[in-house]
Amino acid sequence: MAERPYIVGNWKMNGTRSMLSEARAIDRASQRLMKVEVALAPPFTLIHAVHKEVQQIGVGAQDCHHMEDGAFTGDVSAAMVLDAGAKFVILGHSERRQNHGETDALVKAKAETALGAGLRIILCCGESEELRDAGNAENFVTSQLKASLPEIAANAAEVLTIAYEPIWAIGTGRTPTAEDIGSMHRAIRSLAVDLFGEESGGAVRILYGGSVKPDNTLELLAADEVGGALVGGASLTAESFLGIVLAAADLPD
Repeated sequence: MAERPYIVGNWKMNGTRSMLSEARAIDRASQRLMKVEVALAPPFTLIHAVHKEVQQIGVGAQDCHHMEDGAFTGDVSAAMVLDAGAKFVILGHSERRQNHGETDALVKAKAETALGAGLRIILCCGESEELRDAGNAENFVTSQLKASLPEIAANAAEVLTIAYEPIWAIGTGRTPTAEDIGSMHRAIRSLAVDLFGEESGGAVRILYGGSVKPDNTLELLAADEVGGALVGGASLTAESFLGIVLAAADLPD
């Protein structure tokens, strides 16, 4: 596991300026919880505002376009989110893949553009319930990840985080067992080492995402190769999100 757990809140399509108070509260508490690295990915409209309000936590975007600029009405480029104050971008989230038809090739192109703009990336992967039940989860996830990862010339651990999100556990209240999570994270770690080498691939953080809550954080983060969590609905209020951060801070060194 990474030196510090990395807890990232994904606000998805939620949030107006009234939620800046939640970001401020998360930031203030994070200044006292230095054992955990904390970040938020608000909607595009709040990136700059959150960036201006916080001091300790990281701020990122939930997506970016694969082209640097052009006639793409309604889209937002990597350079734009960087200019707004984002330091990282979440790519390949299952909701983007499912609802917007994003392919592995498109996710890879977005990742390459984001890295070229100077952003770090959190690249998501995960399987459906049907694939899990058929016993093909690990093969599918590692193949999906391999096809989505960009070429990385630098130390991969400095620019890349991988987030495993079993689709069937997102927003459902269901979670895989610690054994299932550990097995998948070990398979992802093995792939990262194969692609980036023992030192760099062994240091890439692998987050778990899927119905993470304060009361299950310790169990989830204790699983093999879990370096933190990508949190959805539970990150929308400081109270629930900080419960997760506090639990992560209680992990043994």
